[in-house]
Amino acid sequence: MSTPAKRIAFHTLGCKLNFSESSTIKRDFIKRGYETVHYKDSADYYVLNTCSVTENADKEARKLIRQAKRTNPYSTVAVIGCYAQLKPNEIAAIDGVDLVLGTNEKFNVLSHLENHQSESKNKVIHSKINDEKKFIPSFS
Repeated sequence: MSTPAKRIAFHTLGCKLNFSESSTIKRDFIKRGYETVHYKDSADYYVLNTCSVTENADKEARKLIRQAKRTNPYSTVAVIGCYAQLKPNEIAAIDGVDLVLGTNEKFNVLSHLENHQSESKNKVIHSKINDEKKFIPSFS
């Protein structure tokens, strides 16, 4: 009997670029055999692609992180996007966050999640904005 596919849920806040990047990242998970589910459904992993244009966007991100952990307390939650780049330590301090990836690492979220041990301390991988040199084209 085969093992059921790992379930992953994505939620994206913000601009069209965030939505395009989430679509690109989601395709990587699907190619690896993950089953994508709605963010309100129970999943093994949750990926939240954040915005930080307004205070309301940060507040919405915190709400969605708590929602994911209420839905499945044993899930692994990864936060990527602008909020993760600008305020990584603030996000890491939120109960339920397992992984915070800055701009340089967001397209590597699949490998980070697969290597992350849920019993370990949350992990923050972040670089200064000036260090960002990589361009990855996205489309949806």
